[in-house]
Amino acid sequence: MNTAILDFSAQATQEQIVRTAAAVRARGVNVDILDTGADALARIKQLIPAGATLSSGASVTLRQIGLEDLLISKQHPWVNLKEAALAETDKARQMELRRQSILAQYFLGSVHAIAETGEIVVASATGSQLAPYAYASPNVIWVAGAQKITPTLEDAIRRVREYNLPREDQRMKEAGAPGSTIGKLLIFEREAPSLNRHVTLLLVKAVLGI
Repeated sequence: MNTAILDFSAQATQEQIVRTAAAVRARGVNVDILDTGADALARIKQLIPAGATLSSGASVTLRQIGLEDLLISKQHPWVNLKEAALAETDKARQMELRRQSILAQYFLGSVHAIAETGEIVVASATGSQLAPYAYASPNVIWVAGAQKITPTLEDAIRRVREYNLPREDQRMKEAGAPGSTIGKLLIFEREAPSLNRHVTLLLVKAVLGI
């Protein structure tokens, strides 16, 4: 068992970033290495055609790069399915709209850890974003800061449990919510070519997200 002490907030080296990107690509995921969050937002605008439906998971990273503000402003050419769900006041109808949103043509979010060996790990309290990540959405776009890179899959899971969860729990409580928990854990090993999906990781050479 790997019990090495790791700094899960430390920025990855250029060598680690390049090595990780190659390993992720080998597992069927497209990878763009970008310098800044602004570059990531610009790339998202290039990847999603006008008129496409999109939705997104709750993400500190997407907020930091300016995507959430862009969607709220409505100054974009897309159909934001999440907007309709958030605007719905009837709880049953809102849940139905949320379920429909996972079928958006493009689903955006982030991940919690990326192993240098290519596996990607995502935790969720409810699992709402995991279905589109794993299968439902034909186009998935993840934005992740390079501090989320870990040496191994074991370390990636440790990052989620020992680093990400306590900080997300604190963040939620400070926002007035009950806190956070890991309800479901997705280990994305590889994308099957037969699914004919496009899964893209925008790996940013900066500290983004938790």
